Amino acid sequence: MSLPTRPGPSDTAADRSTDACLLTAAVTRLRRALRASIRTDYPWEQLPMAQVELLQVLAEHSPARISELAAGQRLAPSTVSGLIGQMMSSGLVARAVDPADRRASVVTLTDVGRAQLEAWTQAHERRLEAALGSLDEVEQAAIRTALPALFRLAEHLDETAG
Repeated sequence: MSLPTRPGPSDTAADRSTDACLLTAAVTRLRRALRASIRTDYPWEQLPMAQVELLQVLAEHSPARISELAAGQRLAPSTVSGLIGQMMSSGLVARAVDPADRRASVVTLTDVGRAQLEAWTQAHERRLEAALGSLDEVEQAAIRTALPALFRLAEHLDETAG
């Protein structure tokens, strides 16, 4: 199934709405396809997406308080606390007393968590590299060209959600 494309640039409200609709469909389909294809290399049961996202944050910003993680992921603190409990049981993260405020605790990524995140990342990158390799040079170049704008779009969405 291929998505329709417009022949040339335009800037009407209808075209912007169509762009948003097509991007929504593309992102949704990419996520679903990647999630389905990755199961052969990395079963989703090993590391659910909610846990992956927390591990990614902790890999960049560790240690972190649950309240910080919840705010950053736009989740309820109780939801994050439950996820952290599951992740502690799996040895992915550890909880310790916050040295800056002994009444609070912080969560850190363990070596096991870092290894699981790395395995998940590598499995996804392998799948994406294979899929990108099946595209022709023009399509690959279009994706490379679009990446900076997609990152800026994500940043804009993060800013407007906060």
